[in-house]
Amino acid sequence: MGNRFDQEYKEYVSKLVVEEGRKASEVARELEISPKTISRWVSAYRTKNNAGKTNESYITPSELEKLKKQHEKELADAREEIEILKKAMHIFTKNQA
Repeated sequence: MGNRFDQEYKEYVSKLVVEEGRKASEVARELEISPKTISRWVSAYRTKNNAGKTNESYITPSELEKLKKQHEKELADAREEIEILKKAMHIFTKNQA
């Protein structure tokens, strides 16, 4: 008669394969469990976790350009703010000396 494993253990082993990218055969050897068993667990885990997910969202090239421009503007604003703060710091420390 085979071993019985609880659901939490099966999910842990499945995460080793799915999320950490380890090979099912490697994990099976380490844990002394049949590779077929682990493959079934991984398949069930993937099915369970993909059932709740919606399709991936993709952006169009024009949306990508908008995001790039927005990022560049935010970066330029941040750099300008840093320069202003540097000048202010220089002025305040100069007056203290």
